Amino acid sequence: MGSSTKKPYRERTDIEKLNDCWRKFNGFMNRKEWSAAITRAATATEIAANIAIRHELQEQRNLEADFVDHLLKWANGVAGKFIKLLKPLYKTVEQKRIYKLLEKKSDIINDYRNQIIHSGHYMNEDEAEEIKLLAKELIEELVGIYHEGFTLKTYSPKVS
Repeated sequence: MGSSTKKPYRERTDIEKLNDCWRKFNGFMNRKEWSAAITRAATATEIAANIAIRHELQEQRNLEADFVDHLLKWANGVAGKFIKLLKPLYKTVEQKRIYKLLEKKSDIINDYRNQIIHSGHYMNEDEAEEIKLLAKELIEELVGIYHEGFTLKTYSPKVS
């Protein structure tokens, strides 16, 4: 599929954006671009949070999409979306338990991302592999709540 026939990013669903982001993450991993991969994993985590927040606010509480978009921009970043939006939405004992498990993973992912973005830190393969596992677990657990059986694909390097 050539880039001229690709659906514009703004027209993609959050699931399509997430899958595209994860494909790009895998590309960075395959090229051994560890810092870029970690940054992309954090972006994928943020998109997963968007999916959960949209479901909770639009589908469960019938809020308007424009208002939810405003909240998502306001709560910018992985930490913002988890702390400002997901945490107050998860009220039951079970939701709070799930949130705590996800929050621990999101904090680690966000810390690595911030080291790269705000300090210019270069990451290594072990760090990238750690984030790969954490991000994959977090994304599949969080998105799986709203899209049963959701799994991220693993992309292999292209062979020429």
